[in-house]
Amino acid sequence: MNAETWYAGARPHRTGPHRTVFRRDGAGPVLVCIHGFPTSGWDFEALWPALTQRFDCLAPDLLGLGRASKPSDVISVAMQADLIESVCEAEGITSAALLAHDLGDTVAQELLARTREGSARVTWTRCAFLNGGLFPETHRPRLIQRLLASRVGRLVAMLSTERTFRKNMTRVFGPETPPSDAFLEQSWDLLDSNHGRRALPALIRYMGERRVHRERWVTPMIEGVVPIRFVNGVLDPVSGGHAVDRFEALVPDADTVRLPHVGHYPHVEDPEATLSALLPFLTATG
Repeated sequence: MNAETWYAGARPHRTGPHRTVFRRDGAGPVLVCIHGFPTSGWDFEALWPALTQRFDCLAPDLLGLGRASKPSDVISVAMQADLIESVCEAEGITSAALLAHDLGDTVAQELLARTREGSARVTWTRCAFLNGGLFPETHRPRLIQRLLASRVGRLVAMLSTERTFRKNMTRVFGPETPPSDAFLEQSWDLLDSNHGRRALPALIRYMGERRVHRERWVTPMIEGVVPIRFVNGVLDPVSGGHAVDRFEALVPDADTVRLPHVGHYPHVEDPEATLSALLPFLTATG
């Protein structure tokens, strides 16, 4: 479905001064899907029909992205995790599995850290990660990300165009699985709406938070707080095969699936292969 159709079925949620929207469809065990930077919950639309046949799926837009509030001052990973918990509480969700990508991985790591510390407001039963910076030492940010995080971030954000967005996004996809024009056009419109470019420097600070909170966010994976599977598009220049290597080196009995033909967006580039890697894990019990 296109973005317009996706958001026609979305529902609003407000927490404190901020608002977001989310899709909730399907029936069964709850699965919370957390998207990445710089896109939106609409990323999961290609997986949605298959997932909602098996799960009660919830996909919110993170702050600064999609159709959520786009503050230009502070957007922290903790705020994103608070947002996820707030939506779940409002929806009466007390237990759920996680499916996360990119920035969503980092938000999921914060939620798992809260689980380990006994402060989580939702019982997370298992977690599937797609490509993302699980370890700051193996994350290879693109030039545009480094610039947004620098002192000239505000200027870079305001000078960004759909053309540069298309170029940067295409470079993280696999060469044989490029993004469609429709995906790029609609993703840019969602990013740019509601003065979205102004929020990018505040949003990109999550990369620095990964370094500051490394031990707190990595420890739950090493200790196996919940069952975890890492499904990875190995052609991703940001967090591809090298990220899986690190995961397997640090996480005991690491559960990984390498998708050799795709890049940073496995769920967009090859939904069928991604589902084949995810469903046996997400539907497992115990």
